[in-house]
Amino acid sequence: MAEIQYYGTGRRKTAVARVYLRPGKGDIIVNRRSFDEYFPNRVLKMIIRQPMMLTETNDKFDILVNVDGGGPTGQAGAIRHGISRALLEYNAELRPRLKAAGFLTRDARKVERKKYGQPKARKRFQFSKR
Repeated sequence: MAEIQYYGTGRRKTAVARVYLRPGKGDIIVNRRSFDEYFPNRVLKMIIRQPMMLTETNDKFDILVNVDGGGPTGQAGAIRHGISRALLEYNAELRPRLKAAGFLTRDARKVERKKYGQPKARKRFQFSKR
């Protein structure tokens, strides 16, 4: 018999997270490493747990995550987005709560590219009149 699992893809900046929710006791595994080992930062851990806290499903699921690209903050945001989408697959009635908290919205902000003739995306070289 196949084990029940719910899937959600989360994205943020250049990070992409594939999130699998399986019935369990609340363990989180990120890229085959423990949650605490992968994210030592308390704030990022809190960001990732937000959808579970909001829907009171903390100890109902084990979360298995494969995340790639971006840095720690982008990855944490992508995981949060993926967990939220997977929770919707589990129970569509959670949608109003997750939507009101803004967890279902894909944050489209990305780093603007650097333009030629400039040191950064918007910064200009110092202007010299003479």
